[in-house]
Amino acid sequence: MTDLINSLPLIIHWDIDPTAFTIPFIDWPVRWYGILFVLGLIVSEYVLFYIFEQEGKTKKNVEDLAVYVVIGTIVGARLGHVFFYDAMDYLRNPLDILKVWEGGLASHGGAIGILTAIYLYCRKYKFEFLWIMDRLVIVVCFTGACIRTGNLMNSEILGTITDLPWGFVFENAYPEFLAQDPRHPAQLYEAVYCIFLMGLTYWLWKEKRTQLQNGFIFGIFMVVLFTLRFLDEFLKINQEAFENDLPLNMGQLLSIPFVIAGLYLIFRPQRKQVSTS
Repeated sequence: MTDLINSLPLIIHWDIDPTAFTIPFIDWPVRWYGILFVLGLIVSEYVLFYIFEQEGKTKKNVEDLAVYVVIGTIVGARLGHVFFYDAMDYLRNPLDILKVWEGGLASHGGAIGILTAIYLYCRKYKFEFLWIMDRLVIVVCFTGACIRTGNLMNSEILGTITDLPWGFVFENAYPEFLAQDPRHPAQLYEAVYCIFLMGLTYWLWKEKRTQLQNGFIFGIFMVVLFTLRFLDEFLKINQEAFENDLPLNMGQLLSIPFVIAGLYLIFRPQRKQVSTS
């Protein structure tokens, strides 16, 4: 494999420290992942300010929505990891569920958490669920790109071995044997197609929203994102050992219902638009 590495002119040796800096006096490490996560949320809120204001809504609507989305994202992503990937260990040590700082967030769980939070938001503030989702997915794409870039900075969610010239050697990978070979930067692939999807959904909202029924943009988002996620999983190593015995890994199995739901929203019979309260 050393000969392979030496023969690849564009190979990237990824040796980034996941800690951006340490807060003085309290010796608290601040990681790139956390910075990018917060950046995604802040930028997303400002983009939603613009989108809502264009349609006669208020900043207060967005601020209330942001609270629901942040809570839904964190709780859903954590519980998704707990129940989808390592349920038995957490059932034996339930207090470990609270140790979010040790890592362990699942994007599919985050998606379920967001959907649940938006449902509760819409019930309280009398918004139409699909109207909200058509606008929210635009910024979810951006936040998703930030999170996957954070995974890259952490040298986690690694790809399979590749001989392509843009392979990454993750010098800080764990376990250490994973650092020996050039691998697909699967996190980067996801970040790139999230940015592409943000552009697509924003264009649909900007140019076509008056012609589309509520839920169409949301459906496009789910079909494109989770189809690409399904394909991207072929280029990743499995996160948990039990996935090695499955015909499809957990990420792929969890993607299928989202694609089906998205297809339904795209092709369902046309209905009259409902906006908001």
